[in-house]
Amino acid sequence: MIKSVLLGATLALAPLTVAAQQVTLTSETTTPGSTPHYIDSTLAAVLDSTGVATLQITEGATLTNSVQAVAEGRLDMAPAPLILPFLLSRGIGPYSGVGPDKGAELAANLRVIFFNAGSAQMLGYYNSNPIEDIRDMSGKRIWNGPPRGAALTSGRAMIQLLSGLKDGEGYEGVQSAWPDAVSTITGGGVDAWTIPEGLPSGREITIASAGGITIHDVPSDLLASKLGQQILKAPGHAPYSVPIEDFRNAYAGNDITVVVDDDSFDSFATAFGQIVPAGMDEQLVYDIVTAFLEGEERFLTGSPRGPFARISFGDIDGVSQGACGAVQIKMHPGAIRAYEAAGHTIADYLRP
Repeated sequence: MIKSVLLGATLALAPLTVAAQQVTLTSETTTPGSTPHYIDSTLAAVLDSTGVATLQITEGATLTNSVQAVAEGRLDMAPAPLILPFLLSRGIGPYSGVGPDKGAELAANLRVIFFNAGSAQMLGYYNSNPIEDIRDMSGKRIWNGPPRGAALTSGRAMIQLLSGLKDGEGYEGVQSAWPDAVSTITGGGVDAWTIPEGLPSGREITIASAGGITIHDVPSDLLASKLGQQILKAPGHAPYSVPIEDFRNAYAGNDITVVVDDDSFDSFATAFGQIVPAGMDEQLVYDIVTAFLEGEERFLTGSPRGPFARISFGDIDGVSQGACGAVQIKMHPGAIRAYEAAGHTIADYLRP
């Protein structure tokens, strides 16, 4: 992992007395080029420029570990795919070693300060080695995520939805750590890949630089099927739909073909919540979220992916954010106060 302190020029020019008042917080995030990394790096700049806090970020983290670190109080903040608090609360999946009792205790120590759902699951392959029928991927080698965690769960769900196959039963799933994902794919060791991607995805653009690629959404009949609806409503997922022209325009100038069966790119999103420990100071959280909300334009315009990141700057109903249902997670009181002070509503379900 790469550790960096993301500081703005404002701090360097500010009086020392102001700098001394800033709280230093620790955070972990994903690799550069991802939606969580963009949000976290922008948040760090916003908090720095407003004098609220200095955010020390470790990049390229495995969020499975980051979520547990926040729950244990060893880390102040992290972006959490919402399936991870769900799994932690039950002590299953990557948290099976924690156990259900301890897992429930740890999960109860997590609070969300804002949400986003900007990463849509998609399938890709090189045009030089095309998948002739995405509903028949038997015998293929498919990169479907890192060795464990939310992305792997979603990747396996995608291939099962498209072709009815399970990892190791009909196709060979290939996993590697996030920093090695692109090299694993461009190295020619797989026939296809499925990844939750923001729009536009720097990773897909990098992959396409080695040769033209095609990416697919989920066909409408499959998304509307019983399994498709189960996946849409599964813990950590949220609906995702972008007009196809907007989607294609985001990749204009790159050798990327986008295939859909209607006028939109439809899939399921990986629902995220920015998490902090439940015991974080309420006034500090209020100040953080107030700065976040006031920095909306910076988040939306600071990157081409900003308008598609689905960051929660308005009312929060819980359903749109993938946080009502099986996922049992609450918002921090300081965050609720900041949203309400800005004139927004929060679903009762999300109140602690």
